Amino acid sequence: MPIAVGSQAPDFTLKTKTSEGLKDIKLSDNFGKKPTVLLFFPLAYTSVCTDELCDVSNGLSGYTRFGADVIGISVDSPFAQEAWAKASNIKITLVSDLNKETTKAYDVLFPGLAGIGDTSARAAFVIGIDGVVKYAEQTESPKHLPNFEAVKAALSK
Repeated sequence: MPIAVGSQAPDFTLKTKTSEGLKDIKLSDNFGKKPTVLLFFPLAYTSVCTDELCDVSNGLSGYTRFGADVIGISVDSPFAQEAWAKASNIKITLVSDLNKETTKAYDVLFPGLAGIGDTSARAAFVIGIDGVVKYAEQTESPKHLPNFEAVKAALSK
């Protein structure tokens, strides 16, 4: 079960890869400024994850119209994430939770995916400007996508 709505969102500082090199992304930098959508996903270069993040990227205005920042989180390295984002035209910020600390803090660890190891489960969170979780969902299977209409509804409140 993911952390509960109404909980203080666990802060994190995770790495993203940009053309300038590795950069820190800190969730609490958005507190007091804008809401944040966190999308945990199992692995880069997999079909469902590619479909999900391409769809979100193509519909990014559906989130930014609420002033939201959208961040994708996986246990992949920032280098693999950058290559995947370029190859798949993914426009949202991707951050690496290689050590799985943030995945565990949000209680969305998926044990033994396909027998290859622990990953992030597929999950979505809306974090309010106040740093409080406004929406939390972990899908029943990595093959299922979050309810993006519910995510947008939480942003609109």
